[in-house]
Amino acid sequence: MNKTRLVFFAIVAIALLIVVGSFAVQRLGISSPLVEPPKQLEVRIVCALPVEPFIQEAARRFNEEDQKIEGHPIKITVTPMDGLTAMGRWEREEMSPIPTVWIPDSRYLVELVNATYKEKRGRDVFLTGGEYRTRPIAISLFSWGIYSSRAEVLEQKFGEINWQVIHDAATAKGGWPELGGESDWGYFKLLVPNPNKNVGGFLAMVAAAGEYHGKTRITVADVTDPEFQEWLGELMGAVTDFSSLGAYTVENLALFGYSTGDGGQLLESDLLTHMAGIQTRWEDPLRIVYPEYLTWFDFPYTIWMGDETSYLEKNAALEFERYLLSPEIQQLAVTLGLRPANPEVPVTGTDSLFVRWQDQGAMIVVPRTTAMRSPDRDVLLALLRWFQLNVEER
Repeated sequence: MNKTRLVFFAIVAIALLIVVGSFAVQRLGISSPLVEPPKQLEVRIVCALPVEPFIQEAARRFNEEDQKIEGHPIKITVTPMDGLTAMGRWEREEMSPIPTVWIPDSRYLVELVNATYKEKRGRDVFLTGGEYRTRPIAISLFSWGIYSSRAEVLEQKFGEINWQVIHDAATAKGGWPELGGESDWGYFKLLVPNPNKNVGGFLAMVAAAGEYHGKTRITVADVTDPEFQEWLGELMGAVTDFSSLGAYTVENLALFGYSTGDGGQLLESDLLTHMAGIQTRWEDPLRIVYPEYLTWFDFPYTIWMGDETSYLEKNAALEFERYLLSPEIQQLAVTLGLRPANPEVPVTGTDSLFVRWQDQGAMIVVPRTTAMRSPDRDVLLALLRWFQLNVEER
């Protein structure tokens, strides 16, 4: 036997030993440098601030269950970010690393970002159909949150609370005494999130515009109407200090009471989760009143379809989406003041904040209202520009 054949048989023997050894290691569960462990799949989620506690808790439970896909362990990480801030980072291509999933406040933000990327890449990066389509994982409505003493005075003088009533209260030259309230209440103080820090502030202006114009779709012409701008300026002038209102407006209301505001249009889930704290800290409980012109957040679970993430990462994201929509986790959402996106899960049930705070106006089923339609990019920019020039810089 010549030297070449000896070398050949030696290579074959070594290869057989490696295969047999690897098989034995797998059967016996022994770690070995010859067998690489399965790669961990990290699902990076950027989510809206109001839904962060829900997503964080769901992620913690999911991670503890050692979920896998095709043998690869899945790890969920969550980064909170306001929807308008996230939209800006997407469109300036400043998201680094690219998130596997984006859960913004509202679906219309997804549509705006997708339109931008479609122009750049010639295809959709967020889908509206198929397995990877954008789907809401919870819902929260915008409602009036007003201290009970103030709400009673406004209802006795004006009747149903709406944006026009709030405007009239905000512009009463004699303050609360003119309205029928106590003299030490001072002037009516409106609470609206800062639109540059919280997309809820922008939607509050959209709802006000809808009621003012009596329509569900707002145009740029509606925003630039001089009479509307004067009316909106008077209304927003009742906000004491926009610079002090960050992303957590209702938290300020719970901590600082009347000095923050007498009431405003705020997110239902925020009002419900802070209701107990407000009643503990302040003698005047909060009332929830649902408006006729209704806006809401639907927190769409949006999977990035670009090449920056692998198909396994996308499928791992699908696994967490199914987990979020499961009855058990959707019931968790209810305990945090969110309305479930899974129609099989009731708003009632154990630890439901909707049931707990019914006496304060929380509704299990909201009567038929006028639903506002999502504004387009031009309306968004027009309203934000008006705010920057007429309110923020005053």
